[in-house]
Amino acid sequence: MNFNKKFALVLICALLPLCSVFSQTITKFAVVDTSRVFSTYYRDSSAVRNYESKKAEFQKIVTAKTEELQALNQKMIDAKEAGDNINAAKFEAEIIKKADYLTEYTNTKNIELDSIKKKLEKSDGFYAKLYDVLGQIAESDGYSMILSLQQANTILWYSPSVDITDKVIKRIASY
Repeated sequence: MNFNKKFALVLICALLPLCSVFSQTITKFAVVDTSRVFSTYYRDSSAVRNYESKKAEFQKIVTAKTEELQALNQKMIDAKEAGDNINAAKFEAEIIKKADYLTEYTNTKNIELDSIKKKLEKSDGFYAKLYDVLGQIAESDGYSMILSLQQANTILWYSPSVDITDKVIKRIASY
């Protein structure tokens, strides 16, 4: 064997253990949209249908109140353009009153909807099933870490290739 071949063989033998060390230090991670998993998992549940119904009802009321405010605002503008400052002031006062009501209503309903959603998420052992499925996927696919898009608000960017939400939805449905 000539010197170059011996040197190359020794160099390869020396570097081979380093390659395995470097390959072991790479952390493989994934992200999952737990909110989407939850809504898919419970889409046929009466409790979720009730939540979605309340959410739709709330949105319908907010839309109607917003349209009402827009109409009042247009009346106020028309009154100002016509030089009717008394009616313009009345419209403005009514707008302020209705806008304050809408803000308070929205805040109250959002708190109510969040409370219902949190109760739903904690019921029926959903998270126990979710964590079991996530553990199975992590072990079978070699993930060191799986992050939730909702609960890890420090995720600023991620590649869609690390999103395992669809895989979790399929597996939890058959769990």
